[in-house]
Amino acid sequence: MDKKIADLYDAGKVDRAIHLLIQKIDDHPQNVENYLQLSTYLLEQGSSDQAQKLLEQAEHLVKKPQELYYNLAVCYYSQGDFDKALALLDQIENDDLTLYQKALVYLKLGQGQKALAYALTIKKIDERVLELIGDIWLSLGNLKQAETSYLKIPEEKRTAKVYFLLGVSLFADNRDQAEKYFAQAKQMDPKYYQEAQQQYGNLLGLISGKDN
Repeated sequence: MDKKIADLYDAGKVDRAIHLLIQKIDDHPQNVENYLQLSTYLLEQGSSDQAQKLLEQAEHLVKKPQELYYNLAVCYYSQGDFDKALALLDQIENDDLTLYQKALVYLKLGQGQKALAYALTIKKIDERVLELIGDIWLSLGNLKQAETSYLKIPEEKRTAKVYFLLGVSLFADNRDQAEKYFAQAKQMDPKYYQEAQQQYGNLLGLISGKDN
């Protein structure tokens, strides 16, 4: 990774950083690192389609196209093309990044048990992984395990989503605490809170029904 360009990007000079990387790619079309850095920035900026085109072109230019597969799989995942994402992920080493991405894909495909198997194999467990494991348990209907996973995330690193899903996972056993978590989610991100209410409304209704 080009440190000077990374510093520009981190300082908010996104267009300049991207322009310099495009120049570097034009000058050194076989350098894998430039493609990876540029595609990462494009993904972060929400331009997964541009990142995908860039990497697909690069596949024909670099000596080891497999080095592009992880980023390209993330592009396909971002666009909902999960089968293509898996096909690439299956061709690269199962390090923590790959395992995380495979778990994400299987979760989206509704294959919770497979997603869980990959997620639980990840060695370095950070808040991102704990959130994913919580999401998978929730998808499998195991509210207690979901709650346990979300609660392991340090408070200062919990997002509105984590607080909302803590509320969902606790709703049946501790309604008062669940409502507090919902309130925290709403305070942190009112827009997400509204979307999540719609997304999980049916589930919360089912849980309420079990109590009656």
